[in-house]
Amino acid sequence: MSSERPQYFDSYPTINFTRDDDGILILTLHTNDGPVTYSSQNHRDWVGAFYDVGRDADNAVVIITGTGDSFIDAMAWDTPVNTPELWEKIHHEGKRFLRNLLDIEVPVIAAINGPVSIHAEVPLLSDITIASTTATFSDAPHFPSGGVPGDGVHIVWPELLGSNRGRYFLLTGQVLTAEEAKSLGVINEVCPPDQLMPRALELARMLAAKPAVLRRHTRTVLTIKWKRLLDEGLGYGLALEGLNVISSMPATSL
Repeated sequence: MSSERPQYFDSYPTINFTRDDDGILILTLHTNDGPVTYSSQNHRDWVGAFYDVGRDADNAVVIITGTGDSFIDAMAWDTPVNTPELWEKIHHEGKRFLRNLLDIEVPVIAAINGPVSIHAEVPLLSDITIASTTATFSDAPHFPSGGVPGDGVHIVWPELLGSNRGRYFLLTGQVLTAEEAKSLGVINEVCPPDQLMPRALELARMLAAKPAVLRRHTRTVLTIKWKRLLDEGLGYGLALEGLNVISSMPATSL
């Protein structure tokens, strides 16, 4: 493993990177070093960050977590998206950040430190998902707020919950507690807040101890289905979401 700090660690204003001697990389999502307030910068950063993480051979296991008492639970979208040309940027980024996430060819662990009501599909596409007892799961920005859920949530939630429960979840604005999410098979473990990162690191060390080829190829086979589902439905879903945004939503909404 190289001892030099990778350049991309300092390239993304909304993500902090740390990596230990075992190659366990922690991505901490944030806004100004506090809980995420989701904006166009977060959306943009994910595209490049997940790509850079995936091509860095010194990463053995990846942990994704949030900052403070929430994972992603507030929004301050700051870029107009009310024309086809403006929406195309979202369409372009939206397809790539999820694919770049799945193209990370080492095990990925989500340590969900609190409520996630925006882009919950990001942590839920991890191989192992553990959540704080304070975490809740919902999809606030889409149908309950007048938007089409086409950016990946329309694929991930029905797949995890089952078709009928997934559609109900997206249409009603249902909020799942961490224990409910675990009982429904959405996440794997629930921990007290102070035990979340220790448990994530314990799991990461167990995975990092395995041979590199085993880790990489196992991640590859475990993401084949997700890649197929996203290839089939994500671009079209984003296009329909954009059509709705352009026709009915304010310029600063998403």
